[in-house]
Amino acid sequence: MGTADAVIVGAGVLGCATAFELARSGLRVVVLERGAPNREGSGTTAGNLHIQAIHTRRPGQEVPVDSARLLPVQHAAGLLWEDVETRLDADLEVRRNGGFMVAETPEQYAELRTKHRWETGIGLRTEVLDGDTARRELPLLGPSVTAATWCPHDGYANPLKTGPAYLAAARRHGARVHAFTPVTGLTRHTGAWRVHTAHDHYDTPVVVNAAGPWIAQVCALAGADVRMAPVAIQMHATVRVPPVLRHLVQHIGEGLSVKQVAAGNVLIGGGWPARRLDLAGRSEVSVESLVGNVDQAGRVLPFLAGLRLLRTWAGPLAATPDEMPLIGEVPGHTGLYVVGGTYAFTFAPLWAETLRRLVTGGRPRVDVTDFSPRRLMGTDRTAPKSRLPEGKTQC
Repeated sequence: MGTADAVIVGAGVLGCATAFELARSGLRVVVLERGAPNREGSGTTAGNLHIQAIHTRRPGQEVPVDSARLLPVQHAAGLLWEDVETRLDADLEVRRNGGFMVAETPEQYAELRTKHRWETGIGLRTEVLDGDTARRELPLLGPSVTAATWCPHDGYANPLKTGPAYLAAARRHGARVHAFTPVTGLTRHTGAWRVHTAHDHYDTPVVVNAAGPWIAQVCALAGADVRMAPVAIQMHATVRVPPVLRHLVQHIGEGLSVKQVAAGNVLIGGGWPARRLDLAGRSEVSVESLVGNVDQAGRVLPFLAGLRLLRTWAGPLAATPDEMPLIGEVPGHTGLYVVGGTYAFTFAPLWAETLRRLVTGGRPRVDVTDFSPRRLMGTDRTAPKSRLPEGKTQC
């Protein structure tokens, strides 16, 4: 039995960053993680910092992202990434070498022009290049590229270092972290929340549900019906090669991201679907997606055809039904906050700061009203459920 000012459920990058922000503001923070920290989606993501407007659909994605709505939030997150390593006193392998968003068809070129207008409108500096100009700037681009936008703020960080660095910094500010400790119940007790685990419980006025693909299950423990749409996507890594690609390369019309990381491997992704989402174990990769993604990458960047593929892996993505982020207090459940959804890695510093301000009564730097869980709620059962039966765990 213990008490805390805030209990965070989930130690992915969002949970770790939120723990850091709350702990450094003087709150007593407890982090509960069902497995190993940073192991699931946060440990399998690409680590891209998407600052220019994104493509709106992953392969197989039914609902497009509202890219125009997301852009100001990406811009705000990009500003916070500038000093993350300083604030954490850690090397996260952050590289802000800029990025190209390429097009191969007239329709895609029109999309580049549209997003360039959005970017100019919010003061984000990008530039539209024709294919020949883009190839002069990045000779690795193939002949199928007819246009591109250039954004000097795009980049990436190492996701295997980022989550742990946030968690280490949170610990330095007094946060207590309990790995392999699933939450089994969320009940109201004397005006606060009681967070149950198999062998203990914590009383707290604030619970932050950062459980990634398990967000809906954790909300259900409190009697809140928040609809999520988790999926599994996959990534590919080539063998290590000498530095050749300094920039992030993405595609405006298709799911594609390519970059070379500090270790020398070239990472290929773009949100292609894995064969199967398995929240009880390891999601399986899809050979069809592997072939499609690698073929596409080789078309845009032909030099990739000469590299041997070293590894492919799949991981869960805490997508929402409308493909937009999720952040805010759960209506009807005072003190229960939720955070997750689209592009969580890019948004981690911003969402952590936002939660700190919401919890402590401050004003977020961006309006997150329309990212509220309210839009995803079905039956709002304000009466919390009782604890799960012994042996049943959710997160």
